[in-house]
Amino acid sequence: MYKLKKHRSGIAAVVLLLLLTAFSGAAQQPPPRPISVSFNPALGLRFGAFFQSSSGGSVIISPAGIRTATGSVVLADLGYVYGAAQFDIIANPGTLVSILNGPDATLTGSGGGTMTMHIGSSLPATPLITSAVPPAYTTVSIGGTLTVGSPVANPSGAYTGSFYVTFVQE
Repeated sequence: MYKLKKHRSGIAAVVLLLLLTAFSGAAQQPPPRPISVSFNPALGLRFGAFFQSSSGGSVIISPAGIRTATGSVVLADLGYVYGAAQFDIIANPGTLVSILNGPDATLTGSGGGTMTMHIGSSLPATPLITSAVPPAYTTVSIGGTLTVGSPVANPSGAYTGSFYVTFVQE
């Protein structure tokens, strides 16, 4: 009887050792790193060329870069580029990032006048999870809406300004 008990405990030790060996593994991941966001001004939010009548309207750039107009604004194709702003995020894969839009921006025209620009949604939508392995990056595009007044309030010319977005690593 004593031999049988000793044998059972030996088998239990072997089974326990096999279970520990079979399920052992590394549960480590790269340490969190602060995200890095870069922006190329040439890929800023651009509304292109358009004309407006006395009532004005708006020009909308979707995060996918599609341009539409409302009101009496007529989109023109005069060689001026339009598109969403593009930002590149470098972060470990699986990093959760939220984008917070700043306040509306005021754009000042070279011929006088100002227009208001509202920062739009992003693509991919916020919050997003990064998937690129550094040094590769995740590109985020952000659209916006430009409110256009009458030709007297917004004479022809180039309008420029700055807008703010905050990228929050969670």
